[in-house]
Amino acid sequence: MSWGILVLAGLLEVVWAVGLKYTDGFSKLWPTVGTVFAMVLSVWLLGIAMKVLPVGTAYAVWVGIGAVGTAIFGIYLFDESAN
Repeated sequence: MSWGILVLAGLLEVVWAVGLKYTDGFSKLWPTVGTVFAMVLSVWLLGIAMKVLPVGTAYAVWVGIGAVGTAIFGIYLFDESAN
């Protein structure tokens, strides 16, 4: 259960990281609301997962999912370079 929560938290990290691009410096209301909601939910779920999982492991997995997912979305959504 904790691993599933952690994966969901990591996926939400991807959502808010990509969402930052759409907020246009937090000047667009609805993208900003969605991004902030994803941020709060992601960190909250990370905290829940850390009640059971080791802190270092949980944080590393959360960051890893976020980094890889954000890079993949950057390549496909924003035509960013893969290298």
